[in-house]
Amino acid sequence: MFFNKVIDPICGMKVSKDVPNKSVYKGKTYYFCALNCKQTFDKDPEKYVK
Repeated sequence: MFFNKVIDPICGMKVSKDVPNKSVYKGKTYYFCALNCKQTFDKDPEKYVK
């Protein structure tokens, strides 16, 4: 189902909202395909949010 898909802000991959790798920044939840993408985001989230 595509309605549960979001874009990983680091690599651009479509991921499901039920992935284990998530971060909340300024009240918004971001979802990641892998722990590496999450860690990259967490180091400098302002670089990746729009």
